[in-house]
Amino acid sequence: MSDSSEKSAWPEVKGLPAEVAKHKILADRRDVQVVALAYGTFVTTEFNNKRVRVFFNEAGNVAEVPKIG
Repeated sequence: MSDSSEKSAWPEVKGLPAEVAKHKILADRRDVQVVALAYGTFVTTEFNNKRVRVFFNEAGNVAEVPKIG
């Protein structure tokens, strides 16, 4: 799969438990690191094409669409 055709966002996991979302993302892209963080956590702004941040709410569910970066 070429870089231009690799999946870069996962709107289908929004609202799912963070751990379930992490496994779905890794099933699509085994080459990325998935990091689960509480919604509102301060993060660095540099772009990393091998990282997906999964922000979860108080209930542990994905709060926004995870994407490469």
